[in-house]
Amino acid sequence: MSTSELVDGARKAAERAYAPYSGFRVGSVGVADDGSQYTGSNVENGAYGSAICAEGTAISQAVSSGARKISTVAVACIDADSVDNAYPCGNCRQLMNEFGVEKVIVTAGSGEVREHTFEELFPHGFKLET
Repeated sequence: MSTSELVDGARKAAERAYAPYSGFRVGSVGVADDGSQYTGSNVENGAYGSAICAEGTAISQAVSSGARKISTVAVACIDADSVDNAYPCGNCRQLMNEFGVEKVIVTAGSGEVREHTFEELFPHGFKLET
């Protein structure tokens, strides 16, 4: 799966987001080691702490389907004016760490796309070694 295909999938997922409070629609695609793809959108809630991030939704869908290793996560925030405002939050980074994400692709409404190793975004993360 190419970067542009993953970005397109994340943008489509962002269009389905439920973001009436922030107006900040985010979509994500997680790719499991076997190549299976799982999409997610952010889902906001009046109790702000109950909101669910797009990355967490995609990873949860993958894990619920049996995946235990997710190699790549693409994130698109179609309402951000800069890719700098589209990066995964700390909770999502820890979730990515748990399932072995190696590459993160980030894009925003501006269209700029950045690719990072996960280690660049989350150095020295805590992980249970098994």
